Amino acid sequence: MTLTILKKENIVLNAEVANKTEAIRLAGTILVEQGYVDEVYIEKMFEREAMTSTYMGNFVAIPHGTEEAKQLVKQPGLSIVQVPNGVDFGEGNIVKLLIGIAGKENEHLEILSKIAIVCSEEENVEKMIHATEKEEILQLLNGVN
Repeated sequence: MTLTILKKENIVLNAEVANKTEAIRLAGTILVEQGYVDEVYIEKMFEREAMTSTYMGNFVAIPHGTEEAKQLVKQPGLSIVQVPNGVDFGEGNIVKLLIGIAGKENEHLEILSKIAIVCSEEENVEKMIHATEKEEILQLLNGVN
């Protein structure tokens, strides 16, 4: 069975997280619960974050696993965590939108480029940060499916 890369169940609106660790864990847990990755993938997301921050600017972070974590990916998928109050990703970088990515081989690069196109428009990021319905986010990111 092939899963849709991004579906309503992969989106959490109005999340309240205490810190970056909690935020990344939530993004990873969605990927696990929806059947995209093995649970160990979350630890690989933390390893990746320790190497270099996944903060991309414009209130967006894109946590994902390390290179060797690709073997833990069952299907390519995304998780979206909206944190309207923001979470500190260090060095004064506040994140209000986390986009967790799981991809095999080079799939994550393709998914990343589609996300980058959408998120390069500040207006799109603002719409996702202030979305009150999951459908609003799905519409903005519909190119990833």
